[in-house]
Amino acid sequence: MADLFSSGRLVDLILVVVVLEAAVLLLYWRQARRGIAPFDLLPNLCAGVFLLLALRVTLAGAGWMMVSGCLAAAGLAHLADMYRRWRE
Repeated sequence: MADLFSSGRLVDLILVVVVLEAAVLLLYWRQARRGIAPFDLLPNLCAGVFLLLALRVTLAGAGWMMVSGCLAAAGLAHLADMYRRWRE
């Protein structure tokens, strides 16, 4: 079990679940026009994905620049999400 955490495989599994979640929610929106609109959903999911990627590359032993890039991208996605929510 410890290897699942330390190897980053758990993060990979969570990323797959997030991609599946996004696909299901976007498909549901396209079919029924109900639920969370894509432009409201994607910035939030992107922020989470970039945070997970930052964790993944850290566990993989990547350099600080790669980790910083993932964290910066997460921050930008978060700002986009906050901007959309604040306007409404």
